Amino acid sequence: MTQQQLAEKVGIKFQQIQKYETGANRVSASRLWDIADSLEVPVSFFFDAYERDGEGEDAAAKIEGVPADILGDKEALDLVRSYYAIPENQRRRLFELARVLSDVA
Repeated sequence: MTQQQLAEKVGIKFQQIQKYETGANRVSASRLWDIADSLEVPVSFFFDAYERDGEGEDAAAKIEGVPADILGDKEALDLVRSYYAIPENQRRRLFELARVLSDVA
């Protein structure tokens, strides 16, 4: 896939893809998600240095209450996609609500 084709799939200009590739611009988590989706690869594809510890647990498993294979869970993926489809100002409010609810639980 060319940079132009990827840019069209992601909905940005190919120059932005070049800036991501060279490291001139940082890639946000949501944009990385879009790029991975367009390339039909898991987000973890971009993390070569991602290592497991001696017991075989990955970093996500070390976060209390988070399943080790969170990105393999269809419901979690649907939730993330829906979350990023919400306008940013409303998304921040939803995030704060989720934090409050998780503290109460």
